[in-house]
Amino acid sequence: MATSPPFPTRPPSPGDGVLRHPHWWQRRWVRYGAPSTLLALSGLVILALVRRQTGTDGFLVGLGLAVLPVPWLIAAFRWLDRVEPGPWRNLVFSFAWGACAAALIAIVANSFATEWIATSTADPASADTLGATVIAPVVEESAKAAAVLLVFLFRRRDFTGIVDGVVIAGTTATGFAFTENILYLGTAFGTDQLTGDRGIASVTAATFFVRIVMSPFAHPLFTVLTGIGFGIAALSAERRPVRRILLPVCGLLLAMGMHAFWNGSATFGQYGFFAVYGGFMVPVFGLVTWLAIWTRQRELRAVRAELPAYVLAGWLGPGEPFALGSMRARRMARDYARHHHGRPAAREVARYEGYATSLAFLRRRGRAGRAGADFTVRERELLAELWRRRHVARPALEYASRAAAPAPVYGPAAPYGYPAVAYSPYNPYRT
Repeated sequence: MATSPPFPTRPPSPGDGVLRHPHWWQRRWVRYGAPSTLLALSGLVILALVRRQTGTDGFLVGLGLAVLPVPWLIAAFRWLDRVEPGPWRNLVFSFAWGACAAALIAIVANSFATEWIATSTADPASADTLGATVIAPVVEESAKAAAVLLVFLFRRRDFTGIVDGVVIAGTTATGFAFTENILYLGTAFGTDQLTGDRGIASVTAATFFVRIVMSPFAHPLFTVLTGIGFGIAALSAERRPVRRILLPVCGLLLAMGMHAFWNGSATFGQYGFFAVYGGFMVPVFGLVTWLAIWTRQRELRAVRAELPAYVLAGWLGPGEPFALGSMRARRMARDYARHHHGRPAAREVARYEGYATSLAFLRRRGRAGRAGADFTVRERELLAELWRRRHVARPALEYASRAAAPAPVYGPAAPYGYPAVAYSPYNPYRT
């Protein structure tokens, strides 16, 4: 059954086949150099601003304490993304954007807005409250959402669903919280230096407990709502542009509202913070975590459901859909390749697993009518990547399918020479 229009999708036009030089903004050094330069400059500026506010000692203490939750949060998001791992460059960009660009925008905009309100109303206390509950949520969530939008627009192949939105948004927010925690903890340490407080009674200890122990997930949780909106938009058909715009906007508004509610908890009375934390933040965190894990399991089921078509066509071995749809079997396949052929072979198996998962998701989008015009081209690219690695990956995955559980057989295994069924770009599932 064909899942996309025949290729090519348009008649040839004058100029086809003529080598065109890319525009200057499409050149590789511009696409990578411009964002890297922007983030580096933002990082230098934010470093100077934070160090100026906290002092050198406060900055070093804040840095040492703020880095503690970062590896755990990044590891959690990376674990969630293991079904179809996105490239590391997307995570590095997202974290750097949150820690540098978004933090710089937030510091400058929040300070300017709060100062302007205090000057206009001659009421600094009200200005601080308004800044924390209204200005900060809008500015900070918009700044963090910009990273999700950029990946959504310019790394569209890597942004295919809810899990990708959660991972990119959560990583961006982790970077933002890292810089913000340096500022708060460094300032608290400076206050303790002036007052002479030490130990549990110090402002530094209280700040550490609230921001690092109790709520390291706060900023990621807010921005993940934006990421979910973008993820659902990525699953929507391209012919529904209104839905693809409204869903991210709704996610962003939810993130702003939740952020404002959290920031305003301190004004709800003596126990307002703990009431909001226990009655609202923790349940929402649990709900979002359940949604992310459920979506991850749904992706594995999609892999098991979509890949048998490629077994019948001879591109995959009979046990591969089961092995690729089980994280345990995937790990066993990598271990098998590492044990018998070394680490390079294990890395090839991991790449094979990623390409096969992308192929399953592509076919799912095609069957649902959400595939783009490049469906056939992309499918052939993924199949070529799989075929190139079949000698290493297929034995490992077949072993894993037998060792993990009895695998259903969808068809005869293809020989290691050429596909058992000829592949046609017009109908990849017809002989």
